[in-house]
Amino acid sequence: MATYKEIRGTNIEVLSSDPSNPVEGQVWYNSTSSVVKGNAGTTAGAWATGGSLNTGRRSLAGAGVSSSSAIAFGGDIQGGSPSALCESYNGTNWTEVGDLNQARGQLAGDGTQTSALAFGGWAPPNSAKTDSWNGSAWTEVNDMNTARNWLGGAGADNTSCLAFAGNVSPGYNPKDLTESWNGTNWTEVGDLNQARYGVQGFGIKGSAICAGGLNDSSKYTNTESWNETSWTEVNDISFERAYGGTAGADNTSGLIFGGYDYSPTDARSNKVELWNGTNWAEQADLSNPAGAFIAMAGAGTATSAITFGGEGPSNQMKTATQEWTGAGAPVIRTFTDS
Repeated sequence: MATYKEIRGTNIEVLSSDPSNPVEGQVWYNSTSSVVKGNAGTTAGAWATGGSLNTGRRSLAGAGVSSSSAIAFGGDIQGGSPSALCESYNGTNWTEVGDLNQARGQLAGDGTQTSALAFGGWAPPNSAKTDSWNGSAWTEVNDMNTARNWLGGAGADNTSCLAFAGNVSPGYNPKDLTESWNGTNWTEVGDLNQARYGVQGFGIKGSAICAGGLNDSSKYTNTESWNETSWTEVNDISFERAYGGTAGADNTSGLIFGGYDYSPTDARSNKVELWNGTNWAEQADLSNPAGAFIAMAGAGTATSAITFGGEGPSNQMKTATQEWTGAGAPVIRTFTDS
């Protein structure tokens, strides 16, 4: 039988902590925990059940960099009332932290677990409010130029975000507006090619994606890519979808999941699509046995994402959390002698 060194070209390393980015097939001895570990790697992306939110809600927003580091804020609780609640996730449990300054659902936001921005929404009426998160509390900062709900958002932290699309009530008035946040003020920049609301958006201020959405009579598969100056139409998503969750680092890599599927018939969706900068590809469906959710939120990247909340069958506000591990991401296994 071949030895590990013959296969890998090196002996099993002795390390005081697990390597931060192990390659697939790598094996090491963790001298701190006194166990042998290895990276099995993933051949396909998969969803796993995470810890439940403390309060079920839909049309909430989220921010975070991975499946183990995120916050959830705002949203509509059972009965449809807007909420100011904020919860923080550590990879196992959600903990209630400081509330938003204004209770609202149908809002957008992005950033990290310790530096995020919440903007827009429905209070009612439409809100232009912007709240900045510093890891412990929300501070009200300058309003958006146009109050709207069901908008999309992208951003790296509370100093750099993008707001786009949305609806201005009363009625259904889809917008193509885009606004850029510099840490102090919102500035109107290049419009979308297609006015819509209920969009799926991800990325950062200078590199974002807007996909799907609808207006009062049409539903869209359109995808547009933002380069800090203008939006360009790129390849469509696979089906007409709105109100889904998202995760993604920029306009070359991201994930959309759940929401409402308008093709061929209107229904809650459990479908997942991955964007590689050129094309969309269907991935493993959301795993929750209760079925699909609409108006859910998400955070993270194309390889390490999280989705939470939403409205399930019978109009129940969900507490469910699901964690995504993308294809090729490290999966650490501990070896035993049994």
